[in-house]
Amino acid sequence: MNKIIKRFCCSLLLLFYIIGAKAQIIMDGDIKVSDLAASRSEDKLFISMDIDISILKVKSNREVVLKPMLTEGNDRLSLPSVVIAGRNRYYHYLRNREAKDDVMLFQSGKVSVIKYRTVVPYADWMSRATLSTENETCGCCDETLSGGNDPLLTLRLDPKVFVPAYVYIRPNAKPKINVLEGSAYIDFPVNRTEIYDNYRRNPVELQKILATIDAVKNDADMRIISVSIKGYASPESPYSNNERLAMGRTKTLKEYVRKQYNFPESLFITDYEPEDWAGLERYVENSNLDNKIGILKLIRSNLEPDMKERKIKTTFPNDYAFLLKEVYPGLRHSDYAVKYEVRAYTDVEEIKCLLKTQPQKLSLEEMYLVAQGLEAGGEEYNEIFDIAVRMFPNDEVANLNAANTAMSRGDMKNAERYLSKAGDSPQALYARGTYAALEKNYDMAEKLFMEAASKGLSEAEGGLRQLEEIKH
Repeated sequence: MNKIIKRFCCSLLLLFYIIGAKAQIIMDGDIKVSDLAASRSEDKLFISMDIDISILKVKSNREVVLKPMLTEGNDRLSLPSVVIAGRNRYYHYLRNREAKDDVMLFQSGKVSVIKYRTVVPYADWMSRATLSTENETCGCCDETLSGGNDPLLTLRLDPKVFVPAYVYIRPNAKPKINVLEGSAYIDFPVNRTEIYDNYRRNPVELQKILATIDAVKNDADMRIISVSIKGYASPESPYSNNERLAMGRTKTLKEYVRKQYNFPESLFITDYEPEDWAGLERYVENSNLDNKIGILKLIRSNLEPDMKERKIKTTFPNDYAFLLKEVYPGLRHSDYAVKYEVRAYTDVEEIKCLLKTQPQKLSLEEMYLVAQGLEAGGEEYNEIFDIAVRMFPNDEVANLNAANTAMSRGDMKNAERYLSKAGDSPQALYARGTYAALEKNYDMAEKLFMEAASKGLSEAEGGLRQLEEIKH
């Protein structure tokens, strides 16, 4: 049973966008605060803002402290502080002060925009509270050199808007078995099965196969499980001869590849198709041949292969001449596939690096592992699930989680697309209900939440309670 992780995301799906929450300049123009927003769930208040410190210059032995707070009458709540320290001050801070949850430390010049996000227990007085920030510039020995107070916005929270609690699913751990495949067009002498390395285009075509194998073999993180080769011949000539050629050429190509690497015989899987009628059918179906319909009818008939080929040749001689010259050579091909396993990764930093460089090496579970150490709904957090669904476009869990991140940032178009491939689990039903509620289709949302609740998903009951409040 997949472990369900609950995440409350406020990114763009806020309870209410604060009117007048425009970008503001503080600290004599050195800091710009933008994208101010606040929202609430039943028992939590979400505050977010972007703090642009790109032009702020802090001397090596000084620090700037921003102290956001909520106030309403006699009620007051301090939020986590932001410290932007000069170089010496920054390292002094790291050496001599204990890390605190209510302090966010940054070194001046190393970051341009601080994505400030915090969640606090909600109290009724906060619905009309003022969000402001005290700012101080401190020198040695914590001496305050200057300070001020800047109001940022006044909250106006409306409890009648649906605020989702997103439910993500942890993917199951699975072996990472992948396949690299392609087609090579090896030139053989007429009616022969021998391979000549330098014959016609063989140097290029043979290298295609070897390069595919090398891409796996030369990577220490990968282990080859099998190499598959399937040879095809074109329909001209008697079927029995084509069968001999397809079988013999497949065997020859296998031996050629095996000897290049000294692979064991057991590593190879071979097959052959005496005549590639399926490939011919695909070409004709997408062609503009004058007699396309008639040729397709013959291709799809139950005639014996030699008779079928003869009928096309005699009934449609001009089209046949074109196919023989332009299409049949492409039907003489060898399809190959390298099946391999990628080792498991457990180091989060290594996985982060691979996410940027080689995401195809990672499993869904490994990507999810990294996400757990990030802020839910943040840019980096969402990006992981976007990568996951690109790597596994048909996986139900990947699509469900990607739908959640899409909804969390207001991307309802992609959310709808992902939800269509998210399966029918209770979590998927709940996510579709969340989508409907955000689109204000409350009747559909209620139906989906009830179905998810009947299958034991507790979050759906919370959704139903919200809908009840909204309707009344």
